[in-house]
Amino acid sequence: MTNAGFDAKFLGTIAGMPVLTESGAADAVELDDSTTIHYTHFSLAMSKSRRFAIWVAWNIDGGELKALSRSNIPFVKDPRVPAEFQVGDELYRDNRLDRGHLARRADLCWGEKAEAQKANKDSFFFTNITPQMDDFNQSTKQGLWGRLEEAVLADVDVDNLKVSVYGGPVFNADDRLFRGVAIPREFYKAIAFVVNGELRCSAFLLTQNLVLAEALDLDEFRVFQVSLTELEKRVNLTFPAELHAADTASVQLLDETERKPLDSLSDIRW
Repeated sequence: MTNAGFDAKFLGTIAGMPVLTESGAADAVELDDSTTIHYTHFSLAMSKSRRFAIWVAWNIDGGELKALSRSNIPFVKDPRVPAEFQVGDELYRDNRLDRGHLARRADLCWGEKAEAQKANKDSFFFTNITPQMDDFNQSTKQGLWGRLEEAVLADVDVDNLKVSVYGGPVFNADDRLFRGVAIPREFYKAIAFVVNGELRCSAFLLTQNLVLAEALDLDEFRVFQVSLTELEKRVNLTFPAELHAADTASVQLLDETERKPLDSLSDIRW
């Protein structure tokens, strides 16, 4: 396969790419007359107004993953994208905000060594980064969020150990401003995979519930399994029809006020 971006046919069946809504497309950065920007093993669309990715889509070859170091790789702005549409280190200096990868670095490091190394480096572009609290990574619930891809490979008999993932921040009008940047407090992830030739997709929503006053503080965050239809109400994109047909939460899950957050990976409906 080519290493130029997300491969919609990676799973052996069409999984497709997200499609921006009209308002989403109007707000998206264009590169070479397209709102889709390609990297090694992943692609994304950037919001001009929010300066973070609207969506990121990436492929994982679980049988070809390489353990590569992250040391000596700098976080940098993508020179192909106007700098004013990217949030850089000015947001993260001298505070509790971490530079959090949307497409996980470890998910991208697969294939031939040079290809895996290129993907590793590409993951550090600020176009793939959003702010997360510094204790986000150490928390039990973040452990659950961060292990979703590994969980599907471990818990399900996934064909060819291949997974495609779609994710990004949810842009809310009341997101709190910090250093002039509206900080997303919710994130989504949809994981597509094939079992016995059948496409499946499971979607999740994480709410950080950030409190940004004089000091940065993290109240709590929770992870929910949701339907793609529910996610589409929160974001400026639609998911492909193939993924909707494969949604493991195709019957609408409980109303927001009634449903319970995931306590463990065993609560997931794959």
